Amino acid sequence: MTVLLVGVLVAIAIGALVLGGVARGLGERGDQQRAADLAALAAGRALQEVYPRVFEPAQVDGLQNANHLEREQYLDRGRRAAETTARRNGVERVEVSFPQGGVAPTRVRVRVLDDVAAAGRRVATGVVAEAELTPVAPLGFATGDAGQGEYSGPLAIRTGKPMRPDVAVAFDRLAAAAAADGHTIFVVSGFRSNAEQAVLFAAHPDPKWVAPPGKSMHRLGTELDLGPASAYGWLAANATRFHFVQRYSWEPWHYGYTLNAGSSGGLGIADRRTALPSFVPARYAPILGKTAQRWNVSAALLAAQLWQESGFNPFARSPAGAQGIAQFMPGTAAQYGLRNPFDAMAAIDAQGHLMRDLLRQFGSVPLALAAYNAGPGAVQKCGCIPPYPETQAYVAAILGLLHGAGDPAGAGASTLAVRLVR
Repeated sequence: MTVLLVGVLVAIAIGALVLGGVARGLGERGDQQRAADLAALAAGRALQEVYPRVFEPAQVDGLQNANHLEREQYLDRGRRAAETTARRNGVERVEVSFPQGGVAPTRVRVRVLDDVAAAGRRVATGVVAEAELTPVAPLGFATGDAGQGEYSGPLAIRTGKPMRPDVAVAFDRLAAAAAADGHTIFVVSGFRSNAEQAVLFAAHPDPKWVAPPGKSMHRLGTELDLGPASAYGWLAANATRFHFVQRYSWEPWHYGYTLNAGSSGGLGIADRRTALPSFVPARYAPILGKTAQRWNVSAALLAAQLWQESGFNPFARSPAGAQGIAQFMPGTAAQYGLRNPFDAMAAIDAQGHLMRDLLRQFGSVPLALAAYNAGPGAVQKCGCIPPYPETQAYVAAILGLLHGAGDPAGAGASTLAVRLVR
């Protein structure tokens, strides 16, 4: 009996040791996962900070551009941030990789190489974390009825009022310029649906001051009533630089935005719509300029798309069936009257037409790009850039190219958020 009791006690002791070892191993693994997550996030933030610099020209006016980063320099920033953060959190060895191609990968993977104690020996845990740079787009759609001529795309908010996202970007530039001159500009009214306009008109039924429902331009998402009254003089003198026009002489507060989303304007240059980045092959410059003017879409935006879609290869084919320099799927090509997707000139014109429509539908460069890549239905369904790695990377790369080309649609690192995806 005593021998049996001793055996039981020994078994319990051994079990406790084993369970203690397992618990320690699980605890170490949890610590490793936390360290890997933090390292991946740190790497993502390091990449986010310098992402636009990869797309800046290597030379400016024949001189080396000190702000430009080569791809390896960019990746090294992320790698060093991950390694430093891992060590600070108790992990000595990590493998940092970037599971994407392209000029500036937007995803970083951190794999822990340290082992942990388990059942009396040291074993690898296989702990992995991934973070990515995700393009930021507005959330929430307008309540307007497109069939009644109302804007029904995504909304951005400025000083508490809704508007199309491209209008919001233009307002930001206008407000910043006004602030530099000592004026604080705020939005009194932005987008109003026909239903909201009906309520307003019922309270003030004077069509000179309040348009009847169905007639107010506020239903388009492009109109802003601005204040205060002390800024009216500044607005009258400067608003057109940012493509805002005073709609009515008797309403010094009412300004409308006159460009499609993504059109390059308001920077004091005669016509930025047709300005082309240096990476555009000379033979495509004339058609890009013509297309930009015809469809009122930034030439830099179209050029950045072509670079990302095909590298300006007019005979490109994708595994999914996309064809030509602008990578049209057969159904979309037919919809836009493009008989031969391998005809680069016709394809670029159709690309401009499609982007004009998407920009009007979504009022946002990131969302329009996402719709070009993933389809309008996927964007409309979630009111966001769909969470497809290919689409996320596609939008991020084009925004980076636009920033490098000086286009205000590519707002740089501020257009990208960092999130854990694994």
